[in-house]
Amino acid sequence: MLSRWLARRPPPAVLATLYLILIIIGAALMYLPFTTTRPITVMEALFTSTSAVTVTGLVVLDTQLELTFWGQLVVLILIQLGGLGLMTFAVLVFSALGMSFGIIHQTYLREDLNQTSYESLLALVRTILRVVVLAEVAGALLLSLTFVPRFGIVEGGWHAIFHSVSAFNNAGFSTFSSGLVDLATDPLINIVIPGLVILGGIGYVVISEVRMRKFWTGWSLHTRLMIVGTIFLIVAGMLLIALLEWNNPATLGRFDDPGSRFAAAWFQSVITRTAGFNTIDVGAVHDATALLIMALMIVGAGPTSTGGGLKVTTVAVLLLATLAFFRRRTHIWAFGRSIGLEEVLKVMALVAIAAMLIFTATFLMTATQDGHFLDISFEVTSAFGTVGLSRNFTFDLTGFGQGVIMVVMFLGRVGPLTLGFFLATRVPPRVRYPEGQVHLG
Repeated sequence: MLSRWLARRPPPAVLATLYLILIIIGAALMYLPFTTTRPITVMEALFTSTSAVTVTGLVVLDTQLELTFWGQLVVLILIQLGGLGLMTFAVLVFSALGMSFGIIHQTYLREDLNQTSYESLLALVRTILRVVVLAEVAGALLLSLTFVPRFGIVEGGWHAIFHSVSAFNNAGFSTFSSGLVDLATDPLINIVIPGLVILGGIGYVVISEVRMRKFWTGWSLHTRLMIVGTIFLIVAGMLLIALLEWNNPATLGRFDDPGSRFAAAWFQSVITRTAGFNTIDVGAVHDATALLIMALMIVGAGPTSTGGGLKVTTVAVLLLATLAFFRRRTHIWAFGRSIGLEEVLKVMALVAIAAMLIFTATFLMTATQDGHFLDISFEVTSAFGTVGLSRNFTFDLTGFGQGVIMVVMFLGRVGPLTLGFFLATRVPPRVRYPEGQVHLG
């Protein structure tokens, strides 16, 4: 019955349904008594599962103290499935079993990977598999050099594996109650974790092109925008965070030497985009820094990646369109390539929907939830960008507040798929109307 219902639904709706099913299964597993150290509510189980599947990282359960090894393992599996993408995972399983992958499944995969054609889909999936395995194994081995001497082979190895998978999938879950604050000056933490986050968030298409094509001249416009945009956001974010928090004794000011302060600013600049780890107390940053972090969270990572947000390319096209308008240009281009009107309209729709979603969720939260406006809006923005950073507010959420944040996390992860369906549904107009004048601005 379910398979026949899914067969009649458009691909984005099917994928959203599959993510919802995975969340329900994950919640059922989290509700089992051996996964937690105390009895939990259904809402706590649903929230944890939703946060893991959407690779967000907001928690209402202390991962270190309130989840057993089996609970942490369930979270890790949900992170891997949610970050990798259900259809990508299905292709890998089908390929391993020698099963065929039909045109319907390719349609779902095309939507899941945000691609516009069927060409090279399976090649892209194979690239994804290689990148995931190499990145997560290498990350775990490198992180074990920090964790094993501190906690021993078994416990330290588990911490290394968990953080490697969580970082590459831009999830932000940590097996430590305080996050990575106690390891803020560790060189490996400041190199490996951001490296995994960047690799997982830049997008598999970019990774494939950088690996296979000639430097710059062989790259597509998408890859060029992603590389330039990512570098700019990381550098600008690091410098601004350092400038704003340099003398804050609760954040960067607690470090004695400038090198450690810059390392913490670098770490938060990278992580803020979509991962959600922290080496400083995010709840103690200045209000201006909190607004900066919110802006970075909204931008997010890249398409066909493990990250969320509006995406770097979406914001880049929006800025290019705005620049073209003020320069009175009738078309948009970047790096010697033009950008079509359809892409600009899609960007406008994405930005409008994101703004309405964030505003509606923030309004509902402020109307029903006690708390400062900045803390609430920060929480909503973090949920939409599937980031996972919080100003120590998640544990104070009411049941209704948890429900709102879960919806925002879910839409932040699968919303573009559903939007793509509406954008792809074209109905030829039967009547053409004369143009009218609308005064704008």
